[in-house]
Amino acid sequence: MKFETERLILRTITEYDAVEIFSIRSNSEINRFLHRIPPKNSFEALDFILNIKRKTLNKEILFFGISCRTQPQLLGTICLWNFSEDREIAELGYELLPNYHGKGLMSEAVAFILKFGFQQLNLNKIEAFTNKNNVNSISLLGKFNFILNENRKDRNYPENSIFELHKI
Repeated sequence: MKFETERLILRTITEYDAVEIFSIRSNSEINRFLHRIPPKNSFEALDFILNIKRKTLNKEILFFGISCRTQPQLLGTICLWNFSEDREIAELGYELLPNYHGKGLMSEAVAFILKFGFQQLNLNKIEAFTNKNNVNSISLLGKFNFILNENRKDRNYPENSIFELHKI
């Protein structure tokens, strides 16, 4: 699957992306707010890609690599995952290499994925879990009118806040 926005290409990741996925998922700045064990090498990144491919086939996740139209290398990823049993709610996930922060690229990718989720997947709500200290992520969610749900807590990671966006 491949989609294009004004400046971006959002596409399915493949085994050929292992080095770039390793670069993204092992980046210390990105991982500062995430709870994951970063890959140690591109072979572990390849395992991640194969797992994503399996989950995509099983319709458990919608996952895209993000690149600029002018540069083929991946600079981030975006996904909808953790779907509710009735497929009306999904969680938004995203990551972007720090060199590309502040350029509006993730805003462009999020705008696309939200539209796709609500219009094509017919979701009624999209959630985002983010660290309370991740100011950039919270600001991004605010641009799209996500609302902090102060009544919900992430039991596994109490330092996370849960934001929600309902279909209009």
